[in-house]
Amino acid sequence: MRLRIDCAYDGAEFSGWAAQPSLRTVQGTLEAALATALRLPEVRVTVAGRTDAGVHARGQVVHVDVDPEVVAASAGRSTDPPLHALARRVDGILPPDLRVRRVVEAPDGFDARFSAVWRRYAYRIADAQELADPLVRGHVLTWGRPLDLDAMNRASAPLAGLQDFASFCKQREGATTVRTLLDLHWARDTSGVAVGTVRADAFCHNMVRALVGCLIAVGEGRQPVSWPAEVMAGRRRDQGVRVVHAHGLTLEEVGYPDDDELAAQAERARARREAIDA
Repeated sequence: MRLRIDCAYDGAEFSGWAAQPSLRTVQGTLEAALATALRLPEVRVTVAGRTDAGVHARGQVVHVDVDPEVVAASAGRSTDPPLHALARRVDGILPPDLRVRRVVEAPDGFDARFSAVWRRYAYRIADAQELADPLVRGHVLTWGRPLDLDAMNRASAPLAGLQDFASFCKQREGATTVRTLLDLHWARDTSGVAVGTVRADAFCHNMVRALVGCLIAVGEGRQPVSWPAEVMAGRRRDQGVRVVHAHGLTLEEVGYPDDDELAAQAERARARREAIDA
């Protein structure tokens, strides 16, 4: 059976998502807890989207394939349904900065990575002295100058759509930098913190943090509203674009199509990935 696991984590003490020898990572920690809970020598999960070191997640999604008999046996003497018992057991093993929010049997055709149609991130900035809150300092970037969100929104508009984001990505050999940016806008939450919402079919390395850094330069008046589009058109990293700190960034949600479209979406996305890799 394939299980869908929704999880959340504070990325401050993790060296990113991907498992790495001798480093504390989200994947390595989650897989070890699942293996213990399921009484298996090892477990391998597939994730919707890898996050960099220091980046948080509220709505991360993974899947894992496991025999139903193993799941049933892992419940032990618990009277809870086996998947509820598994979620409770895994949470009891995990450290407090990584939580499992739910474990359910995935519908047919579900793939945490390839069935996803978008990922939504939020970047939070406290740009005024009265907004500084030490209780959320690990999740909000403190910025010393006020930001003009209207200007940032005007600068964001031309970046939407199917584009080459090479100017905002740390390029990797053989990897494409073409993405579909579905939404990029700025607003203030109820406390007054500036929140940038970024939604795309996928993201390349450092893409969101570079976009935010570019737009901050507009928001504080150092660059004109037209500058981010000009940087994008250059299709190469611009030394004037600052990649902002990771701690202000949170993966909020991963979007999937209706159940009857999951397999077709996964097939399309996998074919595109294979064509890129080739």
